[in-house]
Amino acid sequence: MKNKIFFFSCLILMSLTSFAQSISSSPYSLYGLGSVYDSDFGTLPSMGSSGMALPSSDFINNLNPASLGFMPQNHFMFDIGGKSIGTTYQSGSRTEKRNNFQFSHLAFAFPLSKKSGFSVALRPYSSAAFKISNLKLPIADSQESYYLTAVGTGGLNNLDFSYGYSFNKKLSIGATASVLFGNTEEDRTFLIVNSLTNIHRKTNYNGVRTTLGAQYKIDSTLTIATTFKVPTQIKASKVQSVQTVSDEVVTTVEAEASSDADDYYMPLEFGVGISKRFKNNINMTFDYEKSLWDETKQSDSYGDFVNQDRFALGFSYGTKKNVRRYWDRIKYSTGLNFDTGYLEVDGKRVNNASFSLGLSLPIENTYSALNISYSYGQKGRVADNLIKENYHKISINLSLDGIWFVKRKID
Repeated sequence: MKNKIFFFSCLILMSLTSFAQSISSSPYSLYGLGSVYDSDFGTLPSMGSSGMALPSSDFINNLNPASLGFMPQNHFMFDIGGKSIGTTYQSGSRTEKRNNFQFSHLAFAFPLSKKSGFSVALRPYSSAAFKISNLKLPIADSQESYYLTAVGTGGLNNLDFSYGYSFNKKLSIGATASVLFGNTEEDRTFLIVNSLTNIHRKTNYNGVRTTLGAQYKIDSTLTIATTFKVPTQIKASKVQSVQTVSDEVVTTVEAEASSDADDYYMPLEFGVGISKRFKNNINMTFDYEKSLWDETKQSDSYGDFVNQDRFALGFSYGTKKNVRRYWDRIKYSTGLNFDTGYLEVDGKRVNNASFSLGLSLPIENTYSALNISYSYGQKGRVADNLIKENYHKISINLSLDGIWFVKRKID
């Protein structure tokens, strides 16, 4: 059974990769560094992306570095995942459908001692892949409007180094150092009356961010947790070319000009979470996170950054691992997620709401599992000159567990 599931999971991942015909993303990735990825490990995607208070006892929990303090001894964990997304975009009377596949993450973790664990994870942070045609926008302090056509690619990557330490069986703390790096490349065309301006820009970004976390087990069924993401500054530099076309006369304003770009500021973020297990093997998780984008005092040309609230609720059901029948060891999960968003366009929030459910298929009597989840969500709205997204998402995470450094009892 183990070999069959492993082969099946690899086949699915390769099939999804070959399906990736377009890497188009949300039109809202036009703003800032692009749309932020929800790269969750293990069973988290099927639980509404909640689980801040869950320990890394049978999977790598990327929501809280303190979870690594409760890793099992001699276990080496590996997690890889991807997502297939089908999205319908609506704007007024126009509708467009797009399908794409996205790499989610690659991570491994292992204990350093009986009380500590360490993990390394590579995942996308944001995607700035978009294509927008003839978007009508108002000119500030004027009754006039202009039209924007834009195409963008690129985004930022996130390389995480995490460490967790448990003082006792109840309290664990942890820290993550995130190295953010990448670039975005875009072509924007502005049409104002009879004047056309073309801008080609490539922007490089790099920076480091720190996340602190803690978990405290009140009893064997209840755990509370908190995280704290330190605000940071992402350095930026750009290479830009600008041309204008007026009355069929082409004028080059800039040609491959290198200069510093406005730095990007990531806000103070803090969150709290709980995990409660009930006697009938049902586990509930709830997370709340607050992001103080307004304190960064930055804005985008087409919108403003505002404080963000995120609520996530998840439920999972699973029997004990020593059950002999395979189908009785499958874990079932479901969840809800609501995000007020950090963008405000024309005074209207771009929020996001989703529902998810999934299965965790165990690989023999180990912590290894193939996690499959489905999510349906909506982002934005049709009214108020915004674009509404209806998306269906299938996430596949392969969580592998190996036992290391155990002496053989029989030669």
